[in-house]
Amino acid sequence: VQLQASGGGLVQAGGSLRLSCAVSGRAFNTVNMGWFRQAPGKEREFVVAIRWSGSITSYADSVKGRFTISRSNANNMIYLQMNNLKAEDTAVYYCAADGTRSVAVTLTRSYNYWGQGTEVTVSS
Repeated sequence: VQLQASGGGLVQAGGSLRLSCAVSGRAFNTVNMGWFRQAPGKEREFVVAIRWSGSITSYADSVKGRFTISRSNANNMIYLQMNNLKAEDTAVYYCAADGTRSVAVTLTRSYNYWGQGTEVTVSS
């Protein structure tokens, strides 16, 4: 599975960004997909995931109500719509795929494929 993330950038607090992740190399509806982020000096943390079926999503408490994950089966894309961004959302964002379809979607070790990351900077 190959993952290509894009869409990061610099935005003011309260603004919005949409991240994209192109998925190739495996049937799209056979993998769990997740977004993680890593701020400078911090560990990588879970943001949001969508199960292989597309019907179940999980969000970190810190982003609930502000971020939305979606996917397009037609073009094998995962999207992360981020609204009302805060300075603490500043991080490198990574999309990840789990070919084992683990139920532990919030754990980094559940994912065996990672994209290269896209940087999001929110200015206050």
